[in-house]
Amino acid sequence: MNDVSTEKVTRHRARLRASGMRPIQLWVPDTRTSDYINRIKRQCLALHNDSAELDVLAFTEAAANETEGWK
Repeated sequence: MNDVSTEKVTRHRARLRASGMRPIQLWVPDTRTSDYINRIKRQCLALHNDSAELDVLAFTEAAANETEGWK
């Protein structure tokens, strides 16, 4: 980052802190990796026709149908 960008970021962060905000670092799974994709596929296959999963899906669909503006 050049000096102008660094100063801009510093000022921006100072304004955020002054307004009561604080920075945090958040780590999330990398959804682009083949390991992640394969894990999700395995989990989805394991839930296929699972009675508890079907109950959750039915509940979610019913709740969405009762929510105004949800399509």
